[in-house]
Amino acid sequence: MMMVVLLVLALFGLPLFAVIGLAAIIGFHDAGGNPVLAALEFQRIGELPVLVALPLFTFAGVLLARSGTPARMVDLTRALFGWLPGGLAILGLGLFALMTAFTGASGITVVALGSLMLPALLKAGYPQRFSMGLVTAGSSMGVLFAPSLPLILYAVVAQQVAPGQGIRIEDLFLAGILPGLLMLSLMAGWAMWVGRGLEPETEPRPPIGPSLRAVAWELPLPFVVLGGIYGGWLLVVEAAVVTAAWVLVTVVLVRREVGLADLGRVIAEAMMLIGAILVVLGFSMASTNIMIDTQVPQRLFEAVEPWLSSPWMFLVALNVLLLIVGMMLDIFAALVIMAPLILPIALAFGVDPVHLGIIFLANLQIGYCTPPVGINLFLASHRFNTDILTVYRATLPFLGWLLVSLVIITWWPALSLWLPGRMD
Repeated sequence: MMMVVLLVLALFGLPLFAVIGLAAIIGFHDAGGNPVLAALEFQRIGELPVLVALPLFTFAGVLLARSGTPARMVDLTRALFGWLPGGLAILGLGLFALMTAFTGASGITVVALGSLMLPALLKAGYPQRFSMGLVTAGSSMGVLFAPSLPLILYAVVAQQVAPGQGIRIEDLFLAGILPGLLMLSLMAGWAMWVGRGLEPETEPRPPIGPSLRAVAWELPLPFVVLGGIYGGWLLVVEAAVVTAAWVLVTVVLVRREVGLADLGRVIAEAMMLIGAILVVLGFSMASTNIMIDTQVPQRLFEAVEPWLSSPWMFLVALNVLLLIVGMMLDIFAALVIMAPLILPIALAFGVDPVHLGIIFLANLQIGYCTPPVGINLFLASHRFNTDILTVYRATLPFLGWLLVSLVIITWWPALSLWLPGRMD
């Protein structure tokens, strides 16, 4: 009865962290424990060294988005590939993925980079509907690429729920590369098909040399950070420190595109995002402990096992569930709510937790642009002053290719597990 009351309160606008927190406190009380113990979860997650990476990567991403970096990257793309029919759309997808990977927020990519790419695509001759769909769906790309915040957050949650499974953030970073490239490749293939009859861009393109020099400070960053992680020279936290320091020096001290007076607002924006994530994460971990103590995952497994007789049937049901969840919840909230419930059931069905993480994120990424309530759809409609039905129709072809890639990712575990070396 109390859960029904909480659900009604949520529907009437009670903040998500309050709903989860009340559920955790009620769970402790019903289990005969002290509800104050729910607050101890914040101390426990605060002791996780890797958690420091979240605010640092977020700060760097928001600072980049508020600088002139997106415009300089678009100019570089036009300089290098403006001559190639279809090249601007393909490289636009790459820029979207890079931006979302570093900011951790698809909405920032829609607003900051999409508003630059849409006019460029239209000038290059791409149809209005295709361009709108590319910007809306393409801005969700990057969730599977390091140093994506959802990848880090899933690893944190999974390490707490299944500590004996050896789930490392580095494994998630590697596991997302090939599935992410598959999604990008299918969408790029569609872009090439649509752009096959377009003439090369006639508008004067920026010179290559000055365009390269313009991004001389930003261009090495992905190679330094990701090369340091994969090469074993940097831990994830150290890579986050390098990223934040590099961006801070570049944007504030060298380029002076964000003044010291504005730096406080950028920090506040980034920390509000992280604060919301951590509050939900803390209460979610408290709820998870109660559910584990009261054997909720085991009972859920026993309830669904007669209906889902194989791991593949479980994955089909999981994909449908996560696509629906991804339409309604922010990716961070969906992760901390659903992952603790689903992970024990997936392990019981023999699903590798790293493969599960990629399936989770691929679904939630697609949910960003899935009608009727995907958040990217509304952001694009508002930002580009276009009615929502037009945005729906524009994203459908891209959504179809993303769903094809989701099927491949789900049924081909080696695509996710080969690079981390977790194949049996």
